[in-house]
Amino acid sequence: MSNRQPTRPDSASDLSVEQDGAVLIVTLDRPAKKNAFTNAMYERLAEALDRLAADEALRCLVVRATGGSFSAGNDLNDFLALEALDADTPVVRVLKALGQGDKPMLAAVDGVAIGIGTTLLLHCDLVFATPTARFGAPFVPLGLVPEAASSRLLVELIGYRRAMAMFLLGEQLDVTAAESLGLVNRCVEVAVLDETVMHAARRIAALPIEAVRQTRSLCRAAPVSIAATIERENACFADRLSSPEARAAIEAVLGARR
Repeated sequence: MSNRQPTRPDSASDLSVEQDGAVLIVTLDRPAKKNAFTNAMYERLAEALDRLAADEALRCLVVRATGGSFSAGNDLNDFLALEALDADTPVVRVLKALGQGDKPMLAAVDGVAIGIGTTLLLHCDLVFATPTARFGAPFVPLGLVPEAASSRLLVELIGYRRAMAMFLLGEQLDVTAAESLGLVNRCVEVAVLDETVMHAARRIAALPIEAVRQTRSLCRAAPVSIAATIERENACFADRLSSPEARAAIEAVLGARR
């Protein structure tokens, strides 16, 4: 990965943020604890998501991790220390940002992805994983319930019974099952994981930005009737068709055919 600009020189919170051109890169860097999320890590992730939303120069975000694990979920000791989950709590800020964002997110997954390690992926538009990747969401055995809209998103993605087996019984998906069910786009070797996700991120960053953002918003909108969905699309399509970036892109295609 080239041209990275560290947001901060330190990584005291075990989560670093860098910029590569128009791509913001978040790296979970707490390998001794399998990148289990602490409150400080949520704080840094919330800041990164806010930055992604506010900075027009940024086109998409990549989430990756070090040490052979994506994330073992929440650090349970840290989580038990939380006194409340109000709007200012870092984890709540992260979840709210995930639900509202309109710029694409990509993930590179190596090793275990448990709890938030899996539910975070449900908000990613492209996910690449290695042969050692495993996915789990064992909320109920911990006396908890699904979060990050996984009670809807995971059920829609892999089906009710498979999702309930993950929620209730702690069953995990290996990368083959995850790929076949659509949780993962492609399984790649660890040696090319970063290269693969960054190639995809740079391709997305080069696309017409408003077309990307409106497409993501359309695909993540609340379910409505087919007729209402067509109306939504028509309004966005008309807006895009008259935009300078769409005209430039279409003219470029036509020019290449001449």
